[in-house]
Amino acid sequence: MKISCTQSALQNSVNIVSKAVPGKTTMPILECILLNTTDGSLKLTASNMDLGIESIVSESSVEEEGYVALDAKLFSDVVRNLPPETVFIESDEQFHTVIRCGTAEYKIIGKSGQDFPKLPILKIDDPVEISQLSFKNIITQTSFAAAVNEANKMMTGVYMEIHGNFLKMVALDGHRISVRTIQLKQPYPDHSVIIPGKSLNEINKNLSSEINDKAYIYFTDNQMIVDIENTTMVVRLIEGQYFNYEQMIRFQFNTKVVVNRREIVDSINRATLLVKEGEKKPIILNIVDGKIELMGNSAFGTMKEDIQVLKEGEDLMIGFNPRFLLDALRVIDDEQVSIYLMDAKSPAFIKDDAESYIYIVLPVNFTNQR
Repeated sequence: MKISCTQSALQNSVNIVSKAVPGKTTMPILECILLNTTDGSLKLTASNMDLGIESIVSESSVEEEGYVALDAKLFSDVVRNLPPETVFIESDEQFHTVIRCGTAEYKIIGKSGQDFPKLPILKIDDPVEISQLSFKNIITQTSFAAAVNEANKMMTGVYMEIHGNFLKMVALDGHRISVRTIQLKQPYPDHSVIIPGKSLNEINKNLSSEINDKAYIYFTDNQMIVDIENTTMVVRLIEGQYFNYEQMIRFQFNTKVVVNRREIVDSINRATLLVKEGEKKPIILNIVDGKIELMGNSAFGTMKEDIQVLKEGEDLMIGFNPRFLLDALRVIDDEQVSIYLMDAKSPAFIKDDAESYIYIVLPVNFTNQR
């Protein structure tokens, strides 16, 4: 293999695929980034078996085709520290690799990429087209509620459903549920898949924040493929039946409050200043006519603040894990949010009238404090 490319283009592709390099693995080949030029362009690939990412290096020239697998950390460190000039990479039949740039020259012992996991070739028609910004937003607005404990694998996934011209994502961890729905530009065949939350968050990091940049989503029996400019990301889906979340989001309420989102977020943040990281101390909302008395206490002291609200229904005092409330409130764009409550032992529903978003947060027990 013999190629040349700009240092900036190479570093960009290395940064993209590095998100799929596993932290720990029993397969040494997965600790590498595969450089492959067998189709006339330089492609970098990394995989952790759950997520595979392939990136085409722009501004590259292939003189001799071939492939080599290089240690991901070493290759990334080398590329990042090269001067901003043309990079020349050459490997022989024993995969001994020379990297030259400016006056710097590295000689690295590579590996055969023959055993490297192969990414599927896109031969699927009718992809789902979506703005990268919209896809990025809906991932951000739901995936935080997925569990990180792999004891319940289904909870670590994010459920994605496409029905007609609507895309819905759902995540839950036993303490909260997030549901988001967005409209697509056209209808598509129905799909319902469960995507590992960790892989989905890595995909999110490669999505653009530009509204006009498009992503194309393909589905196979056990994979979801996301194709964006010069980059293909393949995630292995979680098999099984997702939770009956629709039954979980049916609700009744005795109390409704409409509150300025920024004001309640800032107030919760102030209340948590008294709480050490990792300390499980709830905040308490005492809802009375015209206001929420927000209270918090810890070994360091107490905090109380009044927030003006519009209230319908009964007075109520209820406690919450502050982080769970903040996670939901921070990803809502509306200036005013509506919170629906039944009693001190029933979950809070945060939703808009169109139900384009629904966030459910379970309450916690607390010692009555005034």
